[in-house]
Amino acid sequence: MRLCDLKPSKNSIKKRKRVGRGNGSGHGTTSGRGTKGQLSRSGGKTRIGFEGGQMPLQRRIPHLRGFKNTRKKQFNIINIGQLEKFKNGSVIDIKFLEKNGLVMGKNNPIKILGNGELTKKLTVKANFFSKNAVEKIKKAEGNIEVV
Repeated sequence: MRLCDLKPSKNSIKKRKRVGRGNGSGHGTTSGRGTKGQLSRSGGKTRIGFEGGQMPLQRRIPHLRGFKNTRKKQFNIINIGQLEKFKNGSVIDIKFLEKNGLVMGKNNPIKILGNGELTKKLTVKANFFSKNAVEKIKKAEGNIEVV
C-alpha cells in the first residue's frame, strides 16, 4: 500500500446540496425554502427578538434602573466587640482571624470597625481601621499596626 492508494471510506464524504438546478435534482423551483413569504426571499430575515409585530419581551419587561459598581472594594469587616473574646495580650492578625473563623475571603483586606466594647489589651494588625475603633483600642491600652 502506498500513500496514493489511500482514499476515504464509502459514503464518508457527502455531496453538497446544489439548489435551484431544476426539478429533476429534487431541489428546484423553491430550492428547499417552502412556499412564498418573507423567509423564502433572499435576505428575508427578521432581527433578533422580533415577534411578528407584537411588543417584544425586552420592551414588555420594566427597565432595571440604577448602577452596580463592579469594581467596589470588598472588605472583611470585624467589629471591636468580636475581638473581646480573645485572651488579654493576644496578637490579632490575618492568620489568627482565619484560624478563629472570623475571615471569609482570604484575598480581601481586613477593616476593623468600632461597634462594641473592648476591655482587653490587644495588638491588632489589619489593613484599615475606623477612627472609633482606633480610639477604643487605645483606650484599652492596646496597639494598632497597619499592614
